[in-house]
Amino acid sequence: MIYLDNNATTPLHPKVKEKIRETLDFYANPSSAHQSGREVRFLIEQAREEIASFLNCLPEELIFTASGSEANNTVLKSVGLCCNHGCSIQSKIHIISTTIEHPSVLNTLKCLESQSVEVTYIPVDEYGIINPDDVKKAIKKETTLISIMYANNEIGSIQPIEEIAKIAKEHKITFHTDAVQAIGKIPIDLQKLSVDYLSLSGHKIYAPKGIGVLYKRKGTKEICPLINGGHQEHSLRAGTENTIGIIALGEAFKQLKLEMNDEVKHIKHLRDKLEKAIFEKIPNVKLNGHPEKRLPGTLNVSFKNIEGESILLRLDLYGVAVSTGSACSTGSLEPSHVIMALGVDPEIAHSSIRFSMGRDNTEEEIDQVIEHLKEVVEFLRIISPIK
Repeated sequence: MIYLDNNATTPLHPKVKEKIRETLDFYANPSSAHQSGREVRFLIEQAREEIASFLNCLPEELIFTASGSEANNTVLKSVGLCCNHGCSIQSKIHIISTTIEHPSVLNTLKCLESQSVEVTYIPVDEYGIINPDDVKKAIKKETTLISIMYANNEIGSIQPIEEIAKIAKEHKITFHTDAVQAIGKIPIDLQKLSVDYLSLSGHKIYAPKGIGVLYKRKGTKEICPLINGGHQEHSLRAGTENTIGIIALGEAFKQLKLEMNDEVKHIKHLRDKLEKAIFEKIPNVKLNGHPEKRLPGTLNVSFKNIEGESILLRLDLYGVAVSTGSACSTGSLEPSHVIMALGVDPEIAHSSIRFSMGRDNTEEEIDQVIEHLKEVVEFLRIISPIK
């Protein structure tokens, strides 16, 4: 299998695998006062410190969740339902977001809209990037939250988050960014980046699934827990901690600190090689996303006159794993909302394929993918009814 779907999920880092094996016998509840419980608590806090060191924030600013989606939901529902944000029940609430957010944000916003929360969706340009001035113009006196993803999961376009964060701060508006795809691929320093909340997920950075983090800046208004119950995570996320997941995530960040720079160069080189070959050897193709302001390992291309799903299935027969968009949208017959937001025709959106490189991919694999892709596209265009 040649795996080029790393934006959907990543394989476990070898060091993370080792750490998981070492952790399996630490079964005690970290809330227990006995020695076994204290040992587990120490390992959890050690992982928290490792992550905080990478992000350049305080350990107590990190809340462990089960996923990036949970972290996103926690912020949006807490602010949207106005819990602990000093609003009366009669107050109007306004949230600003974009048209290309992850489903965990967009579907949560739809839920809030059904409960009378007003949402403004900022459009993107042809490259999938928003204009900060549009954010500034959308601000109202009722604006409670701005939530904009750092980098898009389908096309890789990177938003001007620093500029938007400054706008939010100037207007004293809470700012949240979904950084699930950005973490580990572009530098993020939370002492320099003035965001109030940031979401991340372990399985995008070679840690296991089922573990995420919500960063909450110290001094930011308290949030309502999405899950109520015990006192875990400073009483902001109830439920016995996912000990193995948390310790594994700490190890993943430890490895990122050591390897990120080389890894980014590696995956960008592979991405550029694949992109160059596609545009040289296959006619009638279109790049989706910004040619430069995008994640180093993300390449989204539309192959005109054929269905992306057909390309995916035939590449799969060759043992090549790619995606037609977000894994969270698999099963939908609708064209990608992200590609459609770029202003392209539905036919172009339906013909898109996302290639996302990872640390384990090789140049030899890219050579094979180019060979198989050219053959697949030529074959499908011959039999395609779309001309």
